[in-house]
Amino acid sequence: MTHGMRTETHTTGLSGPPTWRDTATHYALLPLRVFLGVTFLYAGLDKLTDSAFMQAGGAGSIGDTMRAARDSAALPALVDLALKSPVGFGYAMALGELAVGIGTLLGLLGRLAALGGALISLSLWLTVSWATTPYYYGNDLAYLMAWLPLILAGAPYLSVDAAWRDRRRRVGGYL
Repeated sequence: MTHGMRTETHTTGLSGPPTWRDTATHYALLPLRVFLGVTFLYAGLDKLTDSAFMQAGGAGSIGDTMRAARDSAALPALVDLALKSPVGFGYAMALGELAVGIGTLLGLLGRLAALGGALISLSLWLTVSWATTPYYYGNDLAYLMAWLPLILAGAPYLSVDAAWRDRRRRVGGYL
């Protein structure tokens, strides 16, 4: 008797059809990939379509946001760098978010897209949300941590990367 311990093994597809657990495990990162991809795509579009944001100064501008965050940032030099050209920085951030969102959703250079998302999240955490207390109220650190599994795993299925990998295998005579 096992007294409630689970001792069964999971089917891996080698000796039979995959179980629902195999399928759930296989696709476990897909909801995270979709969430982060949609969120970063939306963030980039939101910045590009917000005329107040893409200004050096004024309510809701990238310039005022960065100036307000400067003294409480972990790396004020990073904020100073952005303040050399706040509008240029705003466009770089928005276009970076668009690229990360598209790459993540399509699984196009998935690890690189995830790394880009992590770097954006890291820079925002070290600047804009650094002073948020308690730390778990700030979302940039959570986004940074959410990107890590996608950096490690990439986009191994339902992705351009997977299609390219399968094509290389076919062309290379591996299948």
